[in-house]
Amino acid sequence: MSTTATTADLAAIVAAKPANPAGLPTAYEHGNRLTAEGTSVDPIIIEIVEGTLASVEMEVETAIARTSRSPMIRDAHDFRAGIHDRQLRKLTGRSYSALVHPIVRDFPLEEMQEGDVFFHNDVYESEGGIGHLPDLCVTVPVFHEGEVVAFVQAFGHHDDIGGACPGSMPSSAQSVYEEGLAVPPIKLWEAGRPNQGALRIMTRNSRMPDSLAADLDAECSACLMGARRLSELFGRYGRETVEAAFDGILDKTTETYRREILSKIPDGTYVWEDYAEHDGVDEPMLHTQRITLTKVSDAPADPENGRPAGPRLIIDFTGTAPQAKGPINHCGDYVGGNFLKKWLAPILRNLADTPERMAELDVNEGIVPLIEMRFPEKGTLLTPVFPAPTNARTFVILRLLGVLAGVVAKAVDGKMPADQETIRYTGVYGKDRDGNDYLMREVLGGGSGGRYYADGEDTIHVVPDSRNLPTEFTESRFPFIVERLGLAVDSGGAGRYRGGLGYEKQIRMLKDANFMSIADRSILACWGVKGGKAGRPFEVTIDLGGPTEREVDALADAEPVKAGQVIRIRTTGGGGWGDPLERPYDEVERDLRWGKVSFEGARRDYGVVASGTKDDPVVDVEASDALREQLRAERPEEPFFDRGPGYARLAEGKTAADVDWL
Repeated sequence: MSTTATTADLAAIVAAKPANPAGLPTAYEHGNRLTAEGTSVDPIIIEIVEGTLASVEMEVETAIARTSRSPMIRDAHDFRAGIHDRQLRKLTGRSYSALVHPIVRDFPLEEMQEGDVFFHNDVYESEGGIGHLPDLCVTVPVFHEGEVVAFVQAFGHHDDIGGACPGSMPSSAQSVYEEGLAVPPIKLWEAGRPNQGALRIMTRNSRMPDSLAADLDAECSACLMGARRLSELFGRYGRETVEAAFDGILDKTTETYRREILSKIPDGTYVWEDYAEHDGVDEPMLHTQRITLTKVSDAPADPENGRPAGPRLIIDFTGTAPQAKGPINHCGDYVGGNFLKKWLAPILRNLADTPERMAELDVNEGIVPLIEMRFPEKGTLLTPVFPAPTNARTFVILRLLGVLAGVVAKAVDGKMPADQETIRYTGVYGKDRDGNDYLMREVLGGGSGGRYYADGEDTIHVVPDSRNLPTEFTESRFPFIVERLGLAVDSGGAGRYRGGLGYEKQIRMLKDANFMSIADRSILACWGVKGGKAGRPFEVTIDLGGPTEREVDALADAEPVKAGQVIRIRTTGGGGWGDPLERPYDEVERDLRWGKVSFEGARRDYGVVASGTKDDPVVDVEASDALREQLRAERPEEPFFDRGPGYARLAEGKTAADVDWL
């Protein structure tokens, strides 16, 4: 059943097809079915194959976690694995992953060999699958009877790949050249033999060469192991059966989302926007990210782009701001937005009938035919022109999750979660006790948004399975003491359902060092919806309680910290959902007892008068009823979305955008 293109076929494709947005020839047809429409396969076999794929993906990730060296990969788990078929379609759905497209674009399948490992991290030659240079990606082809039948891939955020500052994320970069070593797709291993020259170049450019070398070795070895496991699957059931199962897995996802998710969105067009607040170069301003969402139930078939007839979502990014001078741009307009479709689609799962059903829904290539993306011309935050910097592109792709949630909320009367901003990079670097260079950087989470049926979750991370660094580990390895790690009280946005709380972490330095931060939502807060209030923004204080106590900008490369000084980091709280004056008294009392809401916050945000102690709070029902009645009478008409007080600072005094009203 091989349909592998010959060299002559590839040449014909190159001649017939225009250059892709990266300016490079796309020499491989992708995204097509492996078997004819209507091909049947035993549903039990589909379940077995699907379970095997999930098992292999998890085994690859476990191997990487156990054999890597850097804290970011081994301990924080900021990496992902993925399995793709020979049509480059992502088969697994536990997490997002990078793309295989740039590999087959540059290396014909018929020239690949068993034991090959391909590598890339070049943002502009990654077809949109890599967002910034620290994300290093390895790809291994899977063989059956001498032909490529699938791919195993892993990519993760590595400690340092060169550039203007430790960690390779200079907050004031104005060019990708300042951000580190960019490697287009290369063959890192050939037929089982590592390319020592390429490895030497990469490690030579890193401030953490030993960690980088160990992490790459772990990722390459794990993906090669995963390729062997998949080859065994093909050997067990045969190529025809396995590929039919691949099609069946994706068909099931397409049909499930069509029936259970898209059907919940009424036909029509809806518009909403949100903003990044700073880019590290210009003064803080509103960097707009806008989505015009159109739901069509009876869209005609579009065979050229692999879209079946039926319901479709059209996501139009027209109105997105020009590309920033600083590093908050994201290259999204490649392969029809293939990466962004799979990145954004998990938000749609919130429309599932129950939370339990939501947890069952994977996002794989099966959602791609249901979404059409329309990008503005080159030169915007989502369509940057090389060599625009991109290292803080999380400010865009995380915000887009919220923009999609917001625009869908307008369509479904708010039955979507309020906003969350659950990733930011903070860290310290300098000389350790032995005089050696060190870099400690972690990805701290924040609170998720309240939902129409439940409070938000506390201190979650947008990267699945990622986590904060263990205190025992960091204190033994780096010259500081973690004096507090807990919840940031009152950080969750008030609402009938409260937003989740962010972290409060306090670190006392034992040696002089430098603090670094790549974070957003320090001015603009995570928005609340349908009466819910915005959460508390991100903030960093250095020399807490000391004579030089000061707030630090959320974008910082080298803020000096003296030995003995305390750094306090407070991450964002999620937005609230629904009117906080409707929150039952017993739930506010529980929040007081748990220490999630202060007595002052209960009165200010929820209209609840309470006395006693944290361990034994007592709500004065009569006084609370009177206070809530007073607060309702005094408050003005409110928009559907609450952006918090920071919005007025950047919007010339306006408290809401025009799109915030229904």
